Amino acid sequence: MAQHEQQWTAVDEYLDAALVGQDAALTAALEVSARQGLPEIAVTATQGKLLHLLALTVGARRILEVGSLGGYSAIWLARALPADGRLISLEISPAHAAVARANLHEAGLEKVAEVRTGRAADSLAELVDDGAEPFDLVFIDADKPSNPEYVAWALKLTRPGSLIIVDNVVRGGQVADAQSTDPSVLGVRRMHELIAAEPRMEATAVQTVGAKGYDGFTLIRVTG
Repeated sequence: MAQHEQQWTAVDEYLDAALVGQDAALTAALEVSARQGLPEIAVTATQGKLLHLLALTVGARRILEVGSLGGYSAIWLARALPADGRLISLEISPAHAAVARANLHEAGLEKVAEVRTGRAADSLAELVDDGAEPFDLVFIDADKPSNPEYVAWALKLTRPGSLIIVDNVVRGGQVADAQSTDPSVLGVRRMHELIAAEPRMEATAVQTVGAKGYDGFTLIRVTG
């Protein structure tokens, strides 16, 4: 690990200890996910708490997550919901979905959180077809080539004032390379083009460094 990456990790560890603290359910979720062989790509604790605070700030009653993995970010988000709130998390892998369900159950959140298995695009279309009540916050952290499609569906499933957060949009700086042929980079760039051309959205993006390396997220507010 390069020296600057060691420093990023050390700062993350300090911030975790100073502002986040230990949490048995969240720690257990990461441990279970690791034992089940899930990739270690969940958000960091500080990022998870940011999602939690954003959900609280908008007073979210309904949250949609695209990409469950082991349920770590879903726990952060579901904890921001009121007792009658609802989180729906979409996951393509049945094995990952099973881990996420188990972790949400162990965190005592099974009554407010649901994990649906299948292609996210199909699940999103079903939500639209079913006339789902608008979501107050959408967190997108799945396959990056599909980001434009996910954001387009999210716009159909939200309301003015809702937030849409898309993770891993900087791709280690590669997003700035207009000549890139990487499908994930191309997906992120097409997503940003879609957002810029959509009058019903306003957005910004923030670069981040930390224990998971150099990346960033896009924050979108639905305006109409």
